[in-house]
Amino acid sequence: MVTELDIGGISVDVVFKDIKNVHLSVYPPTGRVRISAPSRMSLENIRLFAIAKLGWIKNQQTKLQRQDRESPREFIERESHYLWGQRYLLQIAENGDSIGVEADYRRIILHVEADASRQRRQAIIDEWYRRELKQAAKPLIAKWETQLEERVDRFFVQRMKTKWGSSNPRLKTIRLNLELAKKHPECLDYVIIHEIMHFLVPDHGTRFVQMMDQNMPNWRLVRQRLNEAPLVQDSVEPSLNDRKLQ
Repeated sequence: MVTELDIGGISVDVVFKDIKNVHLSVYPPTGRVRISAPSRMSLENIRLFAIAKLGWIKNQQTKLQRQDRESPREFIERESHYLWGQRYLLQIAENGDSIGVEADYRRIILHVEADASRQRRQAIIDEWYRRELKQAAKPLIAKWETQLEERVDRFFVQRMKTKWGSSNPRLKTIRLNLELAKKHPECLDYVIIHEIMHFLVPDHGTRFVQMMDQNMPNWRLVRQRLNEAPLVQDSVEPSLNDRKLQ
């Protein structure tokens, strides 16, 4: 259940969970504010916490308003698309014999039926992105399993509205946002270690930061690159930004 607070004219969604710390997030593209709070915490204490962070909230919302937006994709000839942080031009090969996607050094070639709709073209490309992401994720997961001495039983790729990734430490699973296939490979590496790290540390406290520093010293720069990437127009892009109350 979500409770809504008005803090200085800013709407804040409050969700109570079985957690120890308060987490404050500002989500692209509109700057929606969400607080996850321990079940035992009172609304008045949450209000005071939000008021204390009001300056940070406004600063994050201003950054999002100034951030570049990608125009909506139409999946037409010579349209720009991205794979692993590189820009490609889309080429449409209309035939019914071979349905699928391939990429060379500057083109993403979509093989599709001549009468395929925009939705059909997107579905084929999305499935290709899914395969690319799964293939790239497997060796990275294996690397961090060894380095962190942890085990990932399963991982999933899906569209996620407000996160680049998520994890379930009890089930030893992680989920990765499909959009990561469009970002630089180091962004995928960062999200994977971030989520596996939560198998060991449940929050983003001091121990989490220390372990991230030890295992990926440049993680802050990678996170910044990920969160400053152009937003997809008319959709909700994810963020890993958060603040916590000890």
